[in-house]
Amino acid sequence: MKSKRWKIVRRTLYSLVAIGMVVPLLAFMVAYMAEDVPRPGDMKTNQVATIYASDGSTVLSTIVPPEGNRTDVAIDEIPVHVRNAVLAAEDRDFYSNPGFSISGFARAARDQLLNKPSAGGGSTITQQYVKNAMVGSEHSYTRKFKELVISAKMARQWSKDDILAAYLNTIPFGRGVFGIAAASEAYFDKPVEQLTVEEGAVMAATIQQPYGLDPSTNPTGAESRWNYVLDGMVGANTLDAGQRAGMAYPYVVPLSEVDSGAVGTGPAGLIRNQVVKELEANGINEQVLNTEGLQITTTIDDQAQQAAVAAVTDNMEGEDPNIRTAVVSVDPKTGGVKAYYGGTEGSGYDFAQAGLQTGSSFKVFGLAAALDEGIPLSKMYDSSPLTLGGVTINNAEGASCGVCTIAEATKRSLNTSFYRQMMSIENGPEKIAAIAHKAGIPEQIPGLAGTTLQESNGKSEYGIVLGQYQSRVIDMASSYATLAASGVYRAPHFIQKVVTADGTVLLDRGASVAGESRLDAAVADNITSALEPIAAYSRNHGLAGGRPSAAKTGTAQLGDTGENKDAWMVGYTPSLSTAVWVGTEQGLPLQNSWGGLMYGSGLPSDIWKDTMDGALEGTDVEQFPEPEPIAGQAGVPAYTAPYTPPKTTAAPPSSTASPQLTIPPMEVTQTPVEILPGVTIPIPGLRPAPTTQTPPTTEGPLPGQPTTGEEDDSGMTGQDYGQAVPQGRGW
Repeated sequence: MKSKRWKIVRRTLYSLVAIGMVVPLLAFMVAYMAEDVPRPGDMKTNQVATIYASDGSTVLSTIVPPEGNRTDVAIDEIPVHVRNAVLAAEDRDFYSNPGFSISGFARAARDQLLNKPSAGGGSTITQQYVKNAMVGSEHSYTRKFKELVISAKMARQWSKDDILAAYLNTIPFGRGVFGIAAASEAYFDKPVEQLTVEEGAVMAATIQQPYGLDPSTNPTGAESRWNYVLDGMVGANTLDAGQRAGMAYPYVVPLSEVDSGAVGTGPAGLIRNQVVKELEANGINEQVLNTEGLQITTTIDDQAQQAAVAAVTDNMEGEDPNIRTAVVSVDPKTGGVKAYYGGTEGSGYDFAQAGLQTGSSFKVFGLAAALDEGIPLSKMYDSSPLTLGGVTINNAEGASCGVCTIAEATKRSLNTSFYRQMMSIENGPEKIAAIAHKAGIPEQIPGLAGTTLQESNGKSEYGIVLGQYQSRVIDMASSYATLAASGVYRAPHFIQKVVTADGTVLLDRGASVAGESRLDAAVADNITSALEPIAAYSRNHGLAGGRPSAAKTGTAQLGDTGENKDAWMVGYTPSLSTAVWVGTEQGLPLQNSWGGLMYGSGLPSDIWKDTMDGALEGTDVEQFPEPEPIAGQAGVPAYTAPYTPPKTTAAPPSSTASPQLTIPPMEVTQTPVEILPGVTIPIPGLRPAPTTQTPPTTEGPLPGQPTTGEEDDSGMTGQDYGQAVPQGRGW
């Protein structure tokens, strides 16, 4: 009986397996018969894509698909070494596979099932051509199945050389060009027939990410992929290992010198570039961008954008023509980029994406690390010069507050106080780096090798608290936005919604963007409290109408020359965070229009204030939240330095036990006495002299304020503290 049941089960399983094999096979055969094999011209008609501001009506830029930038070339016009490089990069079994990859299809199916954003990978060259020419890049089983069928049929009806030629004549290469011939001109300003082995490998390396691996914007990633291609050619025996060893990365025409075919000049062109990158990162490739008539609504606020451009234009007038600037404004409540200025040329270098030394604007992360360790804003540190290992650390222009609270040192931007605070924290530099990454400073920046905020050994140096390491303008705006949002991080982005010409929604972020709580709210809000006085204190850059803001200036020195090379102002309100950088391409000394040293409190703060005032004009004045206490202190303390009791001239009490007779000092007096009518003479006398002792006072230290002469938990005594709190300027 048991044997009979098992026989039924076994036959059922066999039947299911057979059905599972037969049904897909029959479906494949039916589809195979029904589908037509495309020709190179079987592509959708190109359509213009329009980029709008956040209002959905103001046009920022348009992307005009190139109508004459693709020139078909025969396979024998493409050098053999270029073809071999493409095969090494994209499909090393091209000449032997049946047009599709079963393992690649299986990976794509798995990723689709798991809803991974990379679903659809693992394609052969034949499949890639079919995808670009016929079926698109939608992540679905149906699309992948159709691609598989057409690829298999094409592999039987076309020669491999015809497929490779069609592929190389139609695929996107970035820079607004399609096809290997146009790409050769865009990258090397020469016909494809003249490409060297090294140049051909650059072309092949770019195919994987046409915009993400452009040597002008991501030289590190581009060269890494280039090495992968050349090594693959050696492995396939199409390149001699000795020849490979002597190769160097070739010169590539800068992106700024390439006509991209975009409508939208100036800063709007740089916004366009960021939009295209973000589209690609969200699975909307160049083929879709140029064929679907996309309507792209960005997060850019037209009022804020105009304010930023006007602030730069007005304040840069009369300055050294070598000076460059970048401005980025981010909404702390969504992460949306509200204003973006990376340079004057839409096809030029984007300084908002450049790695730059941040100077004292990075001190907020030192403050964050200390607050996170339970060290309040009332903690006092010596601000005198500090010498370590033969290196002396000073404050700008010799500023000092004696020994004062870290809140006061923040307002005055005192290097020595922050350095001492960092040294008091175990693994201080690493903790500062970690909390900066949490706030929004990325661990990798395109074009910069290694991990940000650390050395090649994985450690961070003490100079981190003074802005030794590089960050981008967009990342500083974003990380300060995290502080404005009470520690909630939202990734900066440019795109709100993408819709095709026929109304299909490809991307929609919705009205609200979920954030991630990265920093304790008490930490973020106490930092805000410490930064609130700075804009007004720093050369009167408080916002219009007394609108509350939190800000920090920063200046990076040019080695030991006594000059400055980078100047920053970064600050926020509850609804807008803006970072401003001023510097030069060559790292030249920064001087203002009258020849003086430039600091963050100068031109960058002028641009910051005008940008913020213009962007926020007509909006509600918002208040920052009241910070929760850390170690008993909430926000900036009412005192700045230790309390010093009033001095007196009274004699100190005797140290002897027996009482002593105290004789007060005497004073000789003269009293007039009348001896005859109308006649008086002075009569001498004695009386105690008036005391100079100060009368007792009822004043005393404020709650939590240490008193001079007492020792606090840092081991400093009143003699260490000092009393002077001179006026100064924030840098």
